[in-house]
Amino acid sequence: MISSTNSPSKPVIMDHRFSIAPMLDWTDRHCRYFHRLLSQHAVLYTEMVTTGAIIYGQGDYLAFNEEEHPVVVQLGGSDPKDMAHSAKLCQERGYDAININVGCPSDRVQNGMFGACLMAKPELVAACINEMRSVVDIPVTVKSRIGIDDHDSYQFLVDFVGTIAESGCNQFIVHARKAWLSGLSPKENREIPPLDYERVYQLKKDFPQLDISINGGVKTLADCLTHLQHVDGVMVGREAYANPLILAQIDAAIYNNPRVVPTPHQVVELMLPYIERQMAQGARFWHIARHMLGLFQGVPGARLWRRHLSEIGHLPTSGPQVMLDALKKVPQL
Repeated sequence: MISSTNSPSKPVIMDHRFSIAPMLDWTDRHCRYFHRLLSQHAVLYTEMVTTGAIIYGQGDYLAFNEEEHPVVVQLGGSDPKDMAHSAKLCQERGYDAININVGCPSDRVQNGMFGACLMAKPELVAACINEMRSVVDIPVTVKSRIGIDDHDSYQFLVDFVGTIAESGCNQFIVHARKAWLSGLSPKENREIPPLDYERVYQLKKDFPQLDISINGGVKTLADCLTHLQHVDGVMVGREAYANPLILAQIDAAIYNNPRVVPTPHQVVELMLPYIERQMAQGARFWHIARHMLGLFQGVPGARLWRRHLSEIGHLPTSGPQVMLDALKKVPQL
């Protein structure tokens, strides 16, 4: 699916028709392992990790499971040398691509000079990409908004993408809302600025050579298929987390791979050996189980499943048996 070479004359494009958005505190490696059981082809993203954490942090911020491929690490940063150093470490760890966060509007991110505020500094983003591409041969991509604050004209977006593309970046994920850098919380920035899908569609028309994915407000398979008539890929965020069964439709409907997808009950059974391995290495049961609360969304017994896991799963003594007990509350259809 992914080539191992990258050069200005032969761009590398990841098959990005469907992806799951990087979501802080949500899309950790346990979540991604779980999601991979439901779709073999969806591109998975890490939570955003900063260059400071990678270079100076005490923990291992780049750990992932081999089963997660294709998996992309999302970097937060704006110093070209630090971005290149971090990118090299990410490639050495085996990530399939590196994505630069140019879309998060939180104050903490702005104070670190990364996220959506970088839309006002396309030359700096381009410099980061040039440095990164000089030391890695996996794709370097950008995730952005359609604008920030009063810089929300279509021409602003065109100028931003055009400048970045000149650096050799050929894959963009565009959240079809602008971001307000002050006055709105990150949650409000996901809901209040209006969606403008047509602007992203137009961007693809004006940059046909680029691979452009759309993000924001995508909730159903029908939404995905509609967007794919206009752009190259669709990125789904919170809906994939709250209702993970949507992922069971992706391989057949989008990637034309009608494999036999495990039932929700089978997914639980497939997760049990993983939970046991991770707990043996020190992980807590709840840190894994919390990602599975929405597995039976819309299915009889879903509320009892969620309640049992939520009430008991966080206890220090909880383990796989808690999940088996919760599973008994959901009838097999």
